[in-house]
Amino acid sequence: MATGQRGADYRGFVLLSILLGTGWEARAGKILYSVSEETDKGSFVGNVTKDLGLQPRELAERGVRIISKGKTQLFSLNPRSGSLVTAGRIDREELCAQSPRCLISFNILVEDKMNLYPIEVEIMDVNDNAPRFLTEEINIKIMENAVPGVQFPLKEATDSDVGMNSLQKYQLSPNRHFSLVVQSGEDGTKYPELVLEKVLDREEEGIHHLVLTAYDGGDPPKSGTASIRVTVVDVNDHTPVFSLPRYQATVPENVPVGTRLLTVSAVDLDEGVNGEVTYSFWKITPELLQIFQLDSLTGELSTLKGLDYEESGFYELEVQAQDGAGSLTKAKVLITILDVNDNAPGVTVTSVSSPVPEDTPPGTVVALFYLQDKDSGKNGEVTCSFPENLPFKLERSIDNYYRLVTAQNLDRERMPMYNITLKATDGGIPPLSTETHISIHVSDTNDNPPTFSDSSYSIYIPENNPRGSSIFSVTAQDPDIDKNAQVTYALAEDTIQGVPVSSYISINSDTGVLYALGSFDYEQFRNLQLRVTARDSGDPPLSSNVSLNLFVLDKNDNAPEILYPTLPTDGSTGVELAPRSAEPGYLVTKVVAVDKDSGPNAWLSYRLLKASEPGLFSVGLHTGEVRTARALLDREALKQSLVVAVQDHGQPPLSATVTLTVAVANSIPDVLADLSSIRTPSEPDDSDLTLYLVVAVATVSCVFLVFVTVLLALRLWRWHKSHGLQASGGGLEDVPASHFVGLDGVQAFLQTYSHEVSLTADSRKSHIIFPQPNYVDTLISQDSIEKSDSLLTSIDFQECKGEAPSAQVSSRPCFFCVPVCAGFSRCQVSPSIAFHLVCWGRASYLKPELADLTNVASRLALRSLSLSLAL
Repeated sequence: MATGQRGADYRGFVLLSILLGTGWEARAGKILYSVSEETDKGSFVGNVTKDLGLQPRELAERGVRIISKGKTQLFSLNPRSGSLVTAGRIDREELCAQSPRCLISFNILVEDKMNLYPIEVEIMDVNDNAPRFLTEEINIKIMENAVPGVQFPLKEATDSDVGMNSLQKYQLSPNRHFSLVVQSGEDGTKYPELVLEKVLDREEEGIHHLVLTAYDGGDPPKSGTASIRVTVVDVNDHTPVFSLPRYQATVPENVPVGTRLLTVSAVDLDEGVNGEVTYSFWKITPELLQIFQLDSLTGELSTLKGLDYEESGFYELEVQAQDGAGSLTKAKVLITILDVNDNAPGVTVTSVSSPVPEDTPPGTVVALFYLQDKDSGKNGEVTCSFPENLPFKLERSIDNYYRLVTAQNLDRERMPMYNITLKATDGGIPPLSTETHISIHVSDTNDNPPTFSDSSYSIYIPENNPRGSSIFSVTAQDPDIDKNAQVTYALAEDTIQGVPVSSYISINSDTGVLYALGSFDYEQFRNLQLRVTARDSGDPPLSSNVSLNLFVLDKNDNAPEILYPTLPTDGSTGVELAPRSAEPGYLVTKVVAVDKDSGPNAWLSYRLLKASEPGLFSVGLHTGEVRTARALLDREALKQSLVVAVQDHGQPPLSATVTLTVAVANSIPDVLADLSSIRTPSEPDDSDLTLYLVVAVATVSCVFLVFVTVLLALRLWRWHKSHGLQASGGGLEDVPASHFVGLDGVQAFLQTYSHEVSLTADSRKSHIIFPQPNYVDTLISQDSIEKSDSLLTSIDFQECKGEAPSAQVSSRPCFFCVPVCAGFSRCQVSPSIAFHLVCWGRASYLKPELADLTNVASRLALRSLSLSLAL
């Protein structure tokens, strides 16, 4: 139970210190309880949880436990009530012998805060021991001539109890010759003495038997007895006398067994048996009889076993010297044991916090331990040390307790575990030391983000890669462990030309492997910038980014593309003109080609692959210019076929070819004569259809000419009827002579036209154009054109989709136009320039070569119409 020796002020100070969180173990007093000895196990001692300001449930939560300095655990904590109870039966005499006050000290540790609270329990004595004499029989020899009043010391009784429960009085059995007196020593010990009351007569009664009883002050009192045997002897005039009233010896504790400590000596002046002195212990416990021995003849005091200062540093003995007649005297022997540094200091680890989070702030207690040394003085002064290169320091707590606290921040990645060697050294000469090892594990916290080995990566991948192929792998290292080191990868949500990056690239979130979702085309884009995020699984998670530049490498996957001459989709070839008078090196045409690839894959070279007339033409290796290699001869064929190859420098190289048709002629009739021979070899010869179309065109043209002639005749007749030929002043004398053009004019027109016509065989877009300068020079003068404008504009051209003629050149579908444009899809009409009508294109039902023939025939019919209108 809690003792009443603590005042209310003291209790209030204790509770206030706990609530305010002050350094209780350093500044506050100890908590004191009391309990009677010999109580049953589990007996209540005190309400610890109440005095510490805790709740019973907090005992386990906060790791509250008892730390005892001794080997035996005398007390324990009741986990339900939080009370301090006895751990077994307590014997006060065993713990404290006859000390007036028996205090048991220990500490209570609150482990979560590494706080110590000192506790003292006073063991209250109960009368559980009766007084006891060291010997059951006391032998006394008294001379028969002893006078009354002589006192004879008796061996006193001992009682292990203290206070009122200890020895209080002696009582002697009734008799005629003796009485009892009790003397008190300086230490309060009571010594019984036998007093002779009546003269003894050995002849009457040689031996007297008495009983000495010792009583304690308990309730009820307890007692112990010893028998006294008094032997009456003849007269002995002298008693032995010691040389010193007190003998003292100081010896170190490490003396060997059997060492002589000192020698007592007594002298008896009597002779004979009365003068023979023997030595023995007068007052000694059974424990001391196992340590010391006294030679009864020589008086030498020696050791029976090794001395131990830690068990006892001082011994007080009493020896007696007795002569043969029974006379005796007493002397004290004081043995002081000197401490020797024979005990190494000990380190008792009380509590260790492991593991310790690496983000633990400096000053956190991680271990609590106790230093002790059984030696005394300098030999018992213990100091503790450990290596200086560790992030810890020592702080002293109460008593000899020390705390190991963090001195700086910990870093698990640098040191995941600390093996700390605590070295305890005493102050002896030579000093003794003890080493104790403590292992402190550092637990991981998420304090490191994943890191990449480089800040950016460059990835090179050839184009036309397989879909789904692995193109690269990124790896981020996280020095943390477990979940804090589990790294996942993700692509940043960026876009490329408005398209998310995830449409091109995907990443394995666990391995960091990048995959191409499609095939890359160097010609589409050449560089792709990505950002990969590495994130760990800590709480909160940490992340880092890395930039990736994806470069698409060009492969020779594009053949050269020929831009000029343009290749029609139906496989026809272009026609280039070369006059027969051309000199060597004359530029006929130029082949222009490009390659969508880059680098060597786009370096182009030109060569003449095939020619109908070898050696006649040459092709520039790098320019693609087609030139005459020599002068053209009259015997050269009108149609020259060239195959030009364009090749890049890729590996393997790719190439394209173009077939050129060069017409060697100086006049258009030569061209027209051979036009029918320029055809695609794969197509069949339709001579019947060609003849039919020519006849049809000629027929339509004749009908049209007749129609125009009749129309003009009607107009002339009306004009003549209105004005008369006489009134006109000579009929046709106002008409310029240049309007009367015959066959020679047509021939001149054709001669001029032959130098400016551009024909393409097998083309869907054939052109026949009449340049204005030729009209001025060959057919119609500018003046005649101006005078004939009124006549030409009177012709109704609204048959072409009902559109009125315009002074501007217009394009109209020619399905319903004048017959001269039959077979063509488009036409141009400029009535202001001598009926300049141009037809081009062909209907889908006409073959290319027929369209060319029809084109020429229509132009001839058109010129005939123009001449007729002029007339």
